[in-house]
Amino acid sequence: MTETPAKHEVGSPADALAQTQNPTAAITDFGIDTTSMSTGEALRDYFARIRAGELGSLPSLFGLLVLVILFSALSDNFFTLANIANVFPQGAGVIIIAMGIVFVLLLGEIDLAAGVASGTAASVMALHYVHAGNLLGSMGSGVFITFIAVLAAAMLLSAYQRIWGGAALSLVGLLIVAIGVPANAWLEILLAICVGTAIGCITGFLVSKIGMPSFVVTLALFIVWQGVLLQFIGEGGTIGITNSDILYKISNGNLDVLGSWIFFLVAAGGFAVITLLSHFRRLQRGLVVQPTALVLVKVGALVVLSALGTWLLTINRSPNKAVVTIEGVPYVIPVMLVLLVAGTYVLNRTKYGRYVYAVGGNKEAARRAGIDVPKIRASVFIIGSAVAAIGGIVAASKVGSVSPQSGGLNTLLYSVGAAVIGGTSLFGGKGRVADAVVGGLVIAVVINGLGLLKQPAAVVNIVTGLVLLLAATVDALSRRRAAASTR
Repeated sequence: MTETPAKHEVGSPADALAQTQNPTAAITDFGIDTTSMSTGEALRDYFARIRAGELGSLPSLFGLLVLVILFSALSDNFFTLANIANVFPQGAGVIIIAMGIVFVLLLGEIDLAAGVASGTAASVMALHYVHAGNLLGSMGSGVFITFIAVLAAAMLLSAYQRIWGGAALSLVGLLIVAIGVPANAWLEILLAICVGTAIGCITGFLVSKIGMPSFVVTLALFIVWQGVLLQFIGEGGTIGITNSDILYKISNGNLDVLGSWIFFLVAAGGFAVITLLSHFRRLQRGLVVQPTALVLVKVGALVVLSALGTWLLTINRSPNKAVVTIEGVPYVIPVMLVLLVAGTYVLNRTKYGRYVYAVGGNKEAARRAGIDVPKIRASVFIIGSAVAAIGGIVAASKVGSVSPQSGGLNTLLYSVGAAVIGGTSLFGGKGRVADAVVGGLVIAVVINGLGLLKQPAAVVNIVTGLVLLLAATVDALSRRRAAASTR
């Protein structure tokens, strides 16, 4: 008598075991995971998502194009090689600070102290460099001891929350300051980042563990750090860093021609190789991929545009070519690219990044899924302040000094505006680090273009504010459209 094989339901343990023993069967059963669209279907799906309200950075890219065309028509000097090359260094500080703020906004939080935190970090960097590492002599014993205590408190608070990166950088900053390590440009950059990290540790603890609203905490700390900055530098004071070739050239120097082309090969070539290898590897394994034709078009377009931009930047753009040579990719572009790649990788390719999006999308659901929500909330403020410190370094390098106004005035407003204009939602759960770059370029072009037209600061503020208001309106309307389309 023939025995009838035991039957099992799909999704049962027996079914899972059978799929483990036969991977092909697993792929067949989960066909939805291996279904790829044709080029036409992918394009139709893209436009369908746009109609549903998933606009991403498309409005800001369109706005950037309109602004470039408008200012090119109104000013003969706007669309010149020298001016276009200056847009990146001029807006780099704001763009970098905005990259860090993206992490905070993804949780639906806000950091109003990011701008002055960048200025405070830059002021410590400048003080340490100018006084040959002797902060005790420059600050005075009372201020110095208080500063040491704040760094120690930041380290302990970060360790208490088990955010070991924040604790480690705070400790490094504490040691550099307490020991009085001799001044060195690279050491000063590290010190500024450590100070920014310590500021983020304090902010994150107050928001995540004490439970204070981020708006109130960061507004209070905005005032605090503004006072600290004034204490460090003095009312009406300025600390110059032009005598440091490295610190000054961060925003004012350029790669040489050979270095520019090497940078192109590493950046564009690396992107092309990684993208294509990932695509064909997924294709070989039967996983979902974009149509190969679209991938090749995107990679080819980026490589061609990057090559064109590199070639243009390697042309001598000096107004007096017979006397001075100005050529090469500005140093700030590789700096921004490294931060962009690192931030994008963290958010898109790591477990931590998935946790950030999960908490920003639904905090309670993330908590029930086992995510340590307070730790994630604290960590984004640490990242935001650490990146803001880098922005403060770049901004200080651009003007060649640090003053009590560093990081103040419109720096924060422009930084938050850059992230929102680029497509990051103020409501949390939606955004990318690349949004900060696009939005920052929009603001930089507005300021640059209106400056060439000799418009007063009042007009610049009004136009920038209207652009931000328009971006927030687009965000709100797109969210409403997306919510309506899911019903």
